[in-house]
Amino acid sequence: FTAGTRFLMWIGDQITDRGIGNGVSLIITVGIAADLPAALIQGWKKFNPEGGQGSFIPVILIAFFLLVIAAVIAVTQGQRKISVQYAKRVVGRKVYGGQTQYMPLKVNYAGVMPIIFAQAILLFPSTIVQMAFPGSATAAGIANALTYGWPHYVLYAAMIFFFSYFWVSTQFQPSQIADDLKKYGGFIPGVRPGKPTADFLDYTMTRLTFAGAIFLTIIAVLPELLSRWMQVPYMTAQFFGGTGLLIIVGVVLDTMRQVETHL
Repeated sequence: FTAGTRFLMWIGDQITDRGIGNGVSLIITVGIAADLPAALIQGWKKFNPEGGQGSFIPVILIAFFLLVIAAVIAVTQGQRKISVQYAKRVVGRKVYGGQTQYMPLKVNYAGVMPIIFAQAILLFPSTIVQMAFPGSATAAGIANALTYGWPHYVLYAAMIFFFSYFWVSTQFQPSQIADDLKKYGGFIPGVRPGKPTADFLDYTMTRLTFAGAIFLTIIAVLPELLSRWMQVPYMTAQFFGGTGLLIIVGVVLDTMRQVETHL
């Protein structure tokens, strides 16, 4: 297992160095997308069994699938552009600054990481309960509630929100950005430099992160809801959201940007 992992990492590095796109991400994306044909066939057989009457549900699911992909692309690409103006500086005979630039703040700043963290941590309670009380019906009920019941969805959503804000708080530093803007003569129109600028960026990013966390929560629970409520096969339902769809969309968009850069 370790040797295979190292070999795949080496292949990914070769793709990154000699090709286009991030090699490891492309390998992961291909691994996820490879299950798509089998998932489509399984979903088709579920709602159109042999010898049975044809159903329009697969057509509806395909249209809904395209709608979900469009929504994921829109939110992944979505950003709030903060206008930044730079004061004019005269150095010798040259004039620097005076132009307006934009600081992009992404709606889904944390990407897929909050869902991955939440999924990993939520595995522990049910596993520990089952290991501590083997054969207990009560323990099995608690484990099932933490895995599939409404407590699972509540904890899942809460942890996605927590890790979304946690990721932003560790990666996005409004005070440092405000100091850099002040250092290079930049300012946000209508906002005083220094601490007011940092507070404005923090307030704006907090609201964007809230919207991004709601989006991640919907995408995370959508496959499970489709599988349980509409009896969609889980192999098919997992392509309607979750980490797999976010990874595929993110990697494809990044690869397309690199191709356009090379062109």
